[in-house]
Amino acid sequence: MKKSLIVMVVSLLLVGSVSAQHIRGGGHYYPPRTRVIVSGGFYPYYGLGLGGFYPYGLYPPNYAYSRPSKMTMQIEDIKNDYADKIWSVKHDKSLPRKERKAKVHELKAERDNEINDLKRNYYKY
Repeated sequence: MKKSLIVMVVSLLLVGSVSAQHIRGGGHYYPPRTRVIVSGGFYPYYGLGLGGFYPYGLYPPNYAYSRPSKMTMQIEDIKNDYADKIWSVKHDKSLPRKERKAKVHELKAERDNEINDLKRNYYKY
């Protein structure tokens, strides 16, 4: 009796799993997409290191490196200094959370004021 009951349960599970794998209804057809790739061109480079030669001009295409201005470097210095101060205040667990948030807000306002002053007074000297 037990054996026939186990055989029936296993056969029902097998039939159920096989019928669950049957695909019902039609699937959707998606046509393949076409892709067009347009190259910007090929610019050969002759030579190694800094002494190379570009046959189509003095510099390679999109050669736009230029040294940042003194004002830009000063602004980056100010931002880096205040980023360090802000990080230190945010990770100072001796202050309560409200004081930390107020101090961070105050430092960000100081940073913005200092950058604006620098921009305002840069060309005066």
